[in-house]
Amino acid sequence: MRETEISKHTISVLVDNEAGVLARVIGLFSGRGYNIESLTVAEVDASSHQSRITVVTSGTPMVIEQIKAQLSRLVPVHKVSDLTLSGPCVERELALIKVIASGEKRVESLRIADIFKARAVDATNSSFVFEIIGSPEKIDAFIKLMEPLGLSETSRTGVAAISRGTLTM
Repeated sequence: MRETEISKHTISVLVDNEAGVLARVIGLFSGRGYNIESLTVAEVDASSHQSRITVVTSGTPMVIEQIKAQLSRLVPVHKVSDLTLSGPCVERELALIKVIASGEKRVESLRIADIFKARAVDATNSSFVFEIIGSPEKIDAFIKLMEPLGLSETSRTGVAAISRGTLTM
């Protein structure tokens, strides 16, 4: 990869679970003009009060290295891993997709949902809310197919990711 090519990276950050930590991480990105494409955070170890922040961002290799170095210097940060570079990883996202349709479009939305293994979690006479879990690319493809059928609203959780195999954060 050339030094000027922009690529997407999934970065996992293990931090102390305390007030203000997320704001400091976000401040690092916003203060330097880095974009966050997806952000999730949750406590992962209650006994040690640690949370995992998963950030999907993009940039040149130099920018990604700067982001990782600056994250590592934040006081409540224990470990920074670039899951994109560290080997195979599993990325999943949950989305709720509302489709307002009738007639054949309604039937077609159910057919597509079945193909994508999306579940109808709410239904009225004129709408469905589908729940879909998968890679961001799978969710993007599902949304694109629902657009002509009456896509009304979308809510996405952001990417949760973890390395595969015996690698640990």
